[in-house]
Amino acid sequence: MRADRLVATLLFLQERGRVTSAEVAAELEVSERTARRDLEALMAAGVPVYSRQGRGGGWTLVGGARTNLTGLTAEEIRSLFVLLGPVSDTPRMRTALRKLVRALPSTLRTDAKAASRVGLDDGTDWARAAEGGPHLADLERAVLDRARLRLGYASPGGAARVRAVDPLGLVSKAGARYLVAGTEGGLRTFRVSRVTSVERTGEVFEPPAGFDLAAAWRGLAGPMEERMAAATVRGRAAPGTAALLDRLLGGRLRLGGRDGDGWTRFEADGPSPEVVAAQLAGLGSRVEVLAPEAARRRLAELAAELAGLYGAP
Repeated sequence: MRADRLVATLLFLQERGRVTSAEVAAELEVSERTARRDLEALMAAGVPVYSRQGRGGGWTLVGGARTNLTGLTAEEIRSLFVLLGPVSDTPRMRTALRKLVRALPSTLRTDAKAASRVGLDDGTDWARAAEGGPHLADLERAVLDRARLRLGYASPGGAARVRAVDPLGLVSKAGARYLVAGTEGGLRTFRVSRVTSVERTGEVFEPPAGFDLAAAWRGLAGPMEERMAAATVRGRAAPGTAALLDRLLGGRLRLGGRDGDGWTRFEADGPSPEVVAAQLAGLGSRVEVLAPEAARRRLAELAAELAGLYGAP
């Protein structure tokens, strides 16, 4: 692609300072005529390139001008901006994206701008708004600065307490944000919405050798996900109910075949049979739980409680 050659030509100019069309042709394995046309195209596109004829001549970037590109091809640039577009939903990120676009040669800017608008990352649950918290910006800065913190944190149902942490990274999961941090007890996760205070100790830290955020998150989230799927409930759903089950249970639902009466068999995972039963209770008679007995018993208890509260006097 010609756009790729233009980027490569610009980077070659940046590296050498001054080049001839013959040198560009040899470097990019094209004809000298093609190399000359590409150099002229860069000049026409507004890149500060000029040529000097005669002995010692060649093509030069005016004033030693430089580009911030690092060898990305046109296709790689498009892929990069497809990925960047979904996270540019804050003023700070939109400003950063505009600056990155301006760092590109003008011949690639149109594609980059278009690519930034074709992706969307919405990992939020329909049932809840995305979480952030008043301390998110402070945590982001602390991660970048490797600043040790005294972190105020309130566990579910508990009072807030302060602990020393080394903030290593931030992760977004289904609309919730989590801080991955080093503590005296090892790596831990902290839900950002439960952070009550952020105070720098004045110390900096070094991440563990070879630390990788994605691998660390997998190690921390794995046991939690296993606990969230510790029990399986089997049942049947009335015709037209599968979509409701899918919205309710998401990836924890597995649909099976249909019975002769049109009802669909399913399996649903959860932390316990009782929890899954409580989630299914809202579907009323459109769902029949078959097993385990603990789930059926919990549904009967819920039915009795509701009948006692709302039944006829």
